[in-house]
Amino acid sequence: MSKRKENRKNLKSSLLVLLLIAILLIASTYAWFTANRTVSIDTLEVNVQASNGLQISTNAVDWKAVITNADITGGAYAGNTNRVPTSMEPVSTDGSVTDGNMNMFYGTMAPDEDQGGIYALTAKKETDSTTNRYIVFDIFLKADEAMDLTLTANSNVSAVGTSKGLENAARVALINEGTLPETTGTSTVTAQVGGTSFSEGNRKTVIWEPNAGSHTQEAISNNPYTNLRGSITDGGAPVKYYGIKTEITSPIDRATINDGTDSTHFAEMKGAGLTTTNKGTDDGITPVENFFHIDEGITKVRIYMWVEGQDVDCDNSASGTDIAFNIELNAPEN
Repeated sequence: MSKRKENRKNLKSSLLVLLLIAILLIASTYAWFTANRTVSIDTLEVNVQASNGLQISTNAVDWKAVITNADITGGAYAGNTNRVPTSMEPVSTDGSVTDGNMNMFYGTMAPDEDQGGIYALTAKKETDSTTNRYIVFDIFLKADEAMDLTLTANSNVSAVGTSKGLENAARVALINEGTLPETTGTSTVTAQVGGTSFSEGNRKTVIWEPNAGSHTQEAISNNPYTNLRGSITDGGAPVKYYGIKTEITSPIDRATINDGTDSTHFAEMKGAGLTTTNKGTDDGITPVENFFHIDEGITKVRIYMWVEGQDVDCDNSASGTDIAFNIELNAPEN
């Protein structure tokens, strides 16, 4: 065994990735169901740390133990599509990936005259390179052997100040775009787009719902889904929801967008049974072992952070909330 691997074995923690993001949702924000809304970012701090022979980069050239928001926005590789917007809006996804990008859809809820004035949903596909509605950026991890990363107990998405429950609709996704030997040319490493679609048991594309069991009374009482009323409780089982998987051009009654009857436009994203078998979507209990997998070499990882519009907690009453994302990934000792 090499000295480097012996050193890794002797340390309890070989990888630490910590993302700290504070997002201010201004009072003029509205939720998915009834109007367009804008989410302003007041502050954004991203700190990524690694240890014990593992290194992190935003351009696959300058390897560090710690990278910051400045590295992501100003030190990324040429041709990157990193987006750290000054405003955000709720979006939705079924976790499918096309050409390395997770398919994200921006929904608009408005009265539809053809259906008697009921609130109905339409949706258009977003483009990572131009969006201002969610956070997305790439990092690169250099590892001397394959490893399964654990989502530690320090990971959470929480309110900063008074909570109105919007943190309960937050999501984080990580996509493993591929791994190449350390001797590979930089342009080849950064060009990787080999991410696969989210699915049960796929630890190379994961979606984390940190507060799946938490709900405000307003979200419980106000949600428009008749099939869910009476079954949602704060601290109870994770609530099943249906992410958007394709554009919606003909308005769909909001009362039916989360009942599972439309498999053309929506896909089921979670249920209580997935918390033990799907390491990408959890019920908020950490640590989650074997959360994310990387191989030996340089791995490109695409990270998404967003507010899920299809979540019952994306409710009008949740406006005016500061939320912080804290993501810590750890590779335990062998």
